Amino acid sequence: MRYRAIIFDLDGTLLDTLDDLANSMNTVLYGLGFPVHEKEKYKYFVGNGIVNLARVALPENHRTDEEIKNCVERMNTEYDRHWADNTHPYSGINELLDGLVLKNIRMAVLSNKPDEFTGVIIKKYFSRWKFDVVFGARPLVPVKPNPAGALEIAGLLEISPSEFLYLGDTNTDMKTANAAGMYAVGAAWGFREERELLDSGAKAVIHNPRELLNLL
Repeated sequence: MRYRAIIFDLDGTLLDTLDDLANSMNTVLYGLGFPVHEKEKYKYFVGNGIVNLARVALPENHRTDEEIKNCVERMNTEYDRHWADNTHPYSGINELLDGLVLKNIRMAVLSNKPDEFTGVIIKKYFSRWKFDVVFGARPLVPVKPNPAGALEIAGLLEISPSEFLYLGDTNTDMKTANAAGMYAVGAAWGFREERELLDSGAKAVIHNPRELLNLL
């Protein structure tokens, strides 16, 4: 199979955002009088959108709709102030993007972060490269692992889903890729373990971003 395009996840795949996510949510929790969490726990808290992040970070007896909504609003404010404090591209990502450009592979991003914010982040860290489509979470589109966003990208690029590589670091991404009929590649440098990626349907797992070029 000749692959013509790739969809990237954002957090844990292109960018190491864990410190800023964990620090922001812990600040919110502390301000509300709730226990905070070790950074490593956030590797399993993030990936399914900010509402889910708030739900799992809050104590079990404080997960009412009202309290989750309040936590989400505070997190949006806090993260808006600090999202770029420690965030950075993973080693090898820039070289991977250069290699994909040389091979004329079209590129897109699909994140469960809010849509407008996803665009701001891509512009800050990756303005050197052209991404044909950058989508975050949008009100009328189901978030990953629903394949709707991935299939929409395929339609916009007029490329068959079977001609896409999909690179992500969580079970959510592997499920999204497989549901969309794309070739699921696990990023072992991200937030989750290799075993999770394989058990969730990864067709390949790579340990360095530049390894992706070998799949082409």
